[in-house]
Amino acid sequence: MAQPGIPAARGAAAGLQAQNGAASASGSPYTNGPVQNTLMSSQVSSGQGYDSQLPGSYPRPMPAKTLNPFSAQSNFGGSQGSGQTLNRPLVASNPVPPSLHSGPSRMPPPPSQNPTATSMPSGSFLPGTNVPPPPLNWQYNYPSTGPQTNHFPHIAQPSISGNTNLTADHQYVSSGDPALQTSFIKPGSALPLQNPPLPTTFQPGAPPGPPPAAGLPPNRPPPAAGPPPNRGLTSQKTPPRAALPPSFNSAVSHDGITANASNGSMVTHSTYDEIEGGGFLAAPQPANQNPQTSRSVGYAYPSLPPGYQNTALPGAAGMPPPSLNYPSGPQAFTQTPLGANHLTASMSGLSLHPEGLRVVNLLQERNMLPSTPLKPPVPNLHEDIQKLNCNPELFRCTLTSIPQTQALLNKAKLPLGLLLHPFKDLVQLPVVTSSTIVRCRSCRTYINPFVNFLDQRRWKCNLCYRVNDVPEEFMYNPLTRVYGEPHKRPEVQNATIEFMAPSEYMLRPPQPPVYLFVFDVSHNAIETGYLNSVCQSLLDNLDLLPGNTRTKIGFITFDSTIHFYSLQEGLSQPQMLIVSDIDDVFIPMPENLLVNLNESKELVQDLLKTLPQMFTKTLETQSALGPALQAAFKLISPTGGRISVFQTQLPTLGVGALKPREEPNQRSSAKEIHLTPSTDFYKKLALDCSGQQAAVDLFLLSGQYSDLASLGCISRYSAGSVYYYPSYHHQHNPVQVQKLQKELQRYLTRKIGFEAVMRIRCTKGLSIHTFHGNFFVRSTDLLSLPNVNPDAGYAVQMSVEESLTDTQLVSFQSALLYTSSKGERRIRVHTLCLPVVSTLNEVFLGADVQAISGLLANMAVDRSVTASLSDARDALVNAVIDSLSAYRSSVLSSQQPGLMVPFSLRLFPLFVLALLKQKSFQTGTNVRLDERIFAMCQVKNQPLVHLMLTTHPSLYRVDNLSDEGALNINDRTIPQPPILQLSVEKLSRDGAFLMDAGSVLMLWVGKNCAQNFLSQVLGVQNYASIPQTMTELPELDTPESARTVAFISWLREQRPFFPILYVIREESLMKAVFLQNLVEDRTESALSYYEFLLHIQQQVNK
Repeated sequence: MAQPGIPAARGAAAGLQAQNGAASASGSPYTNGPVQNTLMSSQVSSGQGYDSQLPGSYPRPMPAKTLNPFSAQSNFGGSQGSGQTLNRPLVASNPVPPSLHSGPSRMPPPPSQNPTATSMPSGSFLPGTNVPPPPLNWQYNYPSTGPQTNHFPHIAQPSISGNTNLTADHQYVSSGDPALQTSFIKPGSALPLQNPPLPTTFQPGAPPGPPPAAGLPPNRPPPAAGPPPNRGLTSQKTPPRAALPPSFNSAVSHDGITANASNGSMVTHSTYDEIEGGGFLAAPQPANQNPQTSRSVGYAYPSLPPGYQNTALPGAAGMPPPSLNYPSGPQAFTQTPLGANHLTASMSGLSLHPEGLRVVNLLQERNMLPSTPLKPPVPNLHEDIQKLNCNPELFRCTLTSIPQTQALLNKAKLPLGLLLHPFKDLVQLPVVTSSTIVRCRSCRTYINPFVNFLDQRRWKCNLCYRVNDVPEEFMYNPLTRVYGEPHKRPEVQNATIEFMAPSEYMLRPPQPPVYLFVFDVSHNAIETGYLNSVCQSLLDNLDLLPGNTRTKIGFITFDSTIHFYSLQEGLSQPQMLIVSDIDDVFIPMPENLLVNLNESKELVQDLLKTLPQMFTKTLETQSALGPALQAAFKLISPTGGRISVFQTQLPTLGVGALKPREEPNQRSSAKEIHLTPSTDFYKKLALDCSGQQAAVDLFLLSGQYSDLASLGCISRYSAGSVYYYPSYHHQHNPVQVQKLQKELQRYLTRKIGFEAVMRIRCTKGLSIHTFHGNFFVRSTDLLSLPNVNPDAGYAVQMSVEESLTDTQLVSFQSALLYTSSKGERRIRVHTLCLPVVSTLNEVFLGADVQAISGLLANMAVDRSVTASLSDARDALVNAVIDSLSAYRSSVLSSQQPGLMVPFSLRLFPLFVLALLKQKSFQTGTNVRLDERIFAMCQVKNQPLVHLMLTTHPSLYRVDNLSDEGALNINDRTIPQPPILQLSVEKLSRDGAFLMDAGSVLMLWVGKNCAQNFLSQVLGVQNYASIPQTMTELPELDTPESARTVAFISWLREQRPFFPILYVIREESLMKAVFLQNLVEDRTESALSYYEFLLHIQQQVNK
């Protein structure tokens, strides 16, 4: 616990370092917004280049002198006049604590994942068997971090569920485009608020003035005696009652400023932490308001859609009696409790799935792969709860039955974690527009289907068990036009919902969509011809870029110098401005380089048409990527937005220059390969970008080694994405051109969220300790996502901090606060509910093998980087051995010969073997280093469904497709052939087989394939006539062709990237890749599936 008066930043560093690694080589602290402690950690200041009095106007900021309250240093930010040099990037003023910095060549392992400095033993995901006591296994024995544990001390915080500008309008929108949304207007005037108005963001009557210093709350003095003491960043547990609770009519903000809640005084929020509601410390609670609540969750859980409990809680003194007379609506009704007494047998519900209880001997029943896509297990919940649960495509847990204690989890040797796809494109998404967003006053959880209504006026939070009042406005349901039925509102009927956020959820007016494109135009880049494709794609999709009348666009090109393009309205053609001083980059004409797309569309189109020809005769071979990125950062930082960088070689000039590190003959040596960045420049710049709400997406189009391990940091820490096109060339590799065009079209037109933050909350007793994905962790559990896209996935690891013996159900909730491309502030909330179990058998029965494999893959990437590739491979194998050993010794009553596994884990050894053969983790010299790094980037950033397809491809026989069991989608018939095992045993020379490996489709045609398929589908006379480089199927007027083309098109539509189709003959070059993906067969450096099972059995039966 930090001492009062001592800045708590050092304590915060440990929690942050776990996710963000270390960064600086120079010793001069890079700045990335204030990161002081859990309570004051800031993402951006509310005065970051915006005049908060004029929402929607974005004047260029004056250089603002910002005083750092901790170091008394002054920083000058902002842009200066034409031709003047910017001395340093625009960043927030407070330096990150020195403990975030590292040496020049290697990031130290994050402490939460690697507490010791010793090298890790090969058998686990936890370091140091020589550290007493030795860890039992890799995924549980983390040092007690505490920051996310919900101890819920009674410490006050502002409640943000209300709105001072209360209107009577409510819109409940079922789904779809905002333009098509239906509004239900509540008649009459607004009902009086039961809760008083709460703090909002902007003060319309405030006198205009300069923006406040970065990181400081507006209109408040800097803290005199340092920040409040750090809470929850050390391993100590916060005592539940450290001090007397404050009086009930005051709310203490994060900064210790007290606002009287009863008179609705205004508090301006200065951090996203305050806006989203902080972690688990929140509003005050009277001493005896609800003394018993923590023991009664599940006791009165709804068996119908959440209703009301008609009995008062024991000891609930001071609460209103349940039998109140309401003006309208039904009286309270008794709810059938759904507690342990009603889940009678420990296996109730699973009796419907008798195979769930099966024990499988994998040595006798190897062929366990289902012929249809594997479905996630259904949690063992009452059907009325389960039908309200979150879609597993959006939110799923590795264990659908949560162990009651950490000891039980340790015994199972299975990882506990969540996999999220929070911004996925949805066909139906309920959107709620209301002036009241109902949240728990204590932990800030959003009201959801799994809360418990005690009566019409009170609901109990399903995360911290606090009893909250139902706001008067929430009593009315505009959908049914009935008063007194809060349990029927959309917020309580949908596990996934989106709120239109009121102004108190903003730090500044919503930013405009800003798109900045940065193009490599060196000789190497022009040779590839990529500029033609990219500029043409941009021209084709210019009108489809997400945005509105405020959309801004800009362009930078670079070789050994940096070229800006003035697109000022009124110019007859774009004006090129060259900055040759790459050591001290400045912005020549700040006001004309990022322009309104609508106003300057003709100039933008002219530039895109002429750009590919402008550099055709260039002889410049150097690449100053680092200075170009610095220029892009300076240009975009006043507003934030998206930077799209296209690079074709290793950067050679200026800051961020890199040297070749790959040695082909050492590719197989797991300890010699360079998986860590060679410089911290790209990470530091990414953190600066993140602080200014800018994300960087990297398109790498290179046939040579380009050190993606270093370059990829620019996207990883700014919440961007990496796209990789090895050996891209417009003539020599035309399929890559098609792939780039298709993926660019998706990239340019897909939905995008700006200036986003995401927080994941969980029921008291559970804690989150590690995050995976592309983001920066601000404070202990707030993920900074300057851009969020619908194709990104995230994962978190969890532990059981406190016993869950008093509850039968736990919940997890993710909340994503973002600005849409239309300038609306929105909150997308997903809530997942799972049962708690007390026996090892139930834990195994509820295991989700795909989610477990996905989480292990994320953990293995981290292990590869912090330790070595061989350590990661060993830890993956040991994950299987440990869990199956635990099952054998603790669950099976009799020790039978063979490899006995629970039915839920029947595919676990197969998926881990597939991971060992995946590009990220395979050994051998045939994987280029950049390709391996890209595969690792994909593991960390892809949603689970795509990750599993890349890891364990699907194999289909397609020479005999029929309409039997076919899908009918939009009048199209899509055949559904059975999925085959990935073994050469399943191939036959008289057939044709399609392998779907996620990013690539391979159609292998056997030598004796039927003439009918050759002529009716491939359009060739005989086998010898199949072209060597066939990458498209002709659309012939035959039923066979229609079925095959429809099936391949349907597969492609399922993913955001474009898989190239390769038609493979016996002698094709791609045949080796096809065979490499048959993961059940033996390769030069890897075991076959049967050999792997024998190895596992030998270890398990030791």
